[in-house]
Amino acid sequence: MTEAPVVHTASGPVRGFWRDAGTPEASAAFLGIPFAQAPVGDRRFAAPVPPEPWTEVRDALEYGATALRRDPGETLIPEPPIPGNATLNVNVFTPSPGGDETLPVLVWIHGGGYTEGSPASPWYDGSRFNRDGVVTVSISYRLGFDGFGYIEGAPHNRGVRDWIAGLEWVQQNIAAFGGDPGRVTIGGQSAGGGAVLTLLSMPAAQHLFHAAMAISPALADVPADSARERGERLAGILGVEADVAGFRSVSEGRVLKVQSQALPARKGLGLLTGLIEDGLPWGPMIDGELVTRPAVDALRAGVGADKPLLIGATDDEFTMIADQAPWAVRFVPAGVLLRAGLRDRRVRRAYLTANRAQRAKGPAAMVGRFVTDHVFRSLVARVAEARSGADAETWAYAFRWVSPTKGWSCHCLDVPFWFDGLDRVRVDALAGPRPPQSLADEMHGAAVSFLSSGAPGWPAWRTDPGTSREFGGDGPTVTTTAYDSALALV
Repeated sequence: MTEAPVVHTASGPVRGFWRDAGTPEASAAFLGIPFAQAPVGDRRFAAPVPPEPWTEVRDALEYGATALRRDPGETLIPEPPIPGNATLNVNVFTPSPGGDETLPVLVWIHGGGYTEGSPASPWYDGSRFNRDGVVTVSISYRLGFDGFGYIEGAPHNRGVRDWIAGLEWVQQNIAAFGGDPGRVTIGGQSAGGGAVLTLLSMPAAQHLFHAAMAISPALADVPADSARERGERLAGILGVEADVAGFRSVSEGRVLKVQSQALPARKGLGLLTGLIEDGLPWGPMIDGELVTRPAVDALRAGVGADKPLLIGATDDEFTMIADQAPWAVRFVPAGVLLRAGLRDRRVRRAYLTANRAQRAKGPAAMVGRFVTDHVFRSLVARVAEARSGADAETWAYAFRWVSPTKGWSCHCLDVPFWFDGLDRVRVDALAGPRPPQSLADEMHGAAVSFLSSGAPGWPAWRTDPGTSREFGGDGPTVTTTAYDSALALV
């Protein structure tokens, strides 16, 4: 284990490096391996193209370039931007490079609202999964308008095509890293969780994986008409034609600088209600070809029915944004604040009744919970119900441990628990100085069980409709009521 590990991929040999050599946690990392050519020049706004092969051993010692171009500042998950053109790459973490092992594989898709995020986050390092016998891969994809915008004459859903190309690379190469191409689970959080559901609901992707793990999934499901309008609006802002030639005449940096202007600017509670009214600005589009219909509709029709699914959310994904609400808003009745998002009076009353405890925390907290339920928690219930007739089971969970620094069971808080990475950089900023390792043991153990056997260790949703595992709560470990507060929105 003293020599640097070399693995022969279909494109050429790559050299990685060992971590924790000589210990039970020893594993190898191979970083920045291209699964497609750099999406620049004539390949910009095109479908991903397989990499040019090489013959000499290629160092895979550092993370590759990321589609994230700017430093986003302090975010919930540290996700660094790395400059360069070759942004379509994979990172492989394995305990058995080049060996005869056939270990289960987790392919992780990062979040960031389809406009930000980076596979180079230290939180996504797969070493603890390696320790427990799981090969881990993180993949990159084009973001924002370059990845998902509507462009006349260009293939739609280029970011989705990047996910598919990355998964094709895994099927072709993961055995050389000790992984089993017949036991691949796709996983992701936030937009990455939405990517998982999009892929699970796509007929064209079914041969590329065998199970799915959607953590706090946020679906885009952008209607084609809306995507076209946003693209035309962006072209107008840039002063170009809304076609391939027009957008290629503008630098990537210029597009990134103005792409947010294609939607109304919103702040504070406006940001929350904007998610209800506008949806995510960029993301998978219902193009009628690759993504043929909304994900939940496709799941209800039986797509992906043979694949086990683990899905869940935190109790207050976005509620902390409500803490930024103007002081005066805190005295506006919750029912009044919710009128924009819940125009049906009966639904609004039912929702307020089901959320009495949250309502007692104040109107802004209630609005934050509503956005959490609308975007995340009601989706968990809708997906689980849509798959009620599936051959494979759906397991739901609810994460309820409250951050001592944020005051909520907030977005991204559960990620280091799933990865058993409570000691990683900046986890303390989100989870405090002493997050419970026992909770990480439970959650990471459930993930390993799911990746290895296809079951996380508690009864499935349809055992008794609504059955879910609660992590970090004060009540029963397994309950049928974890998503009752969101049912009025289902």
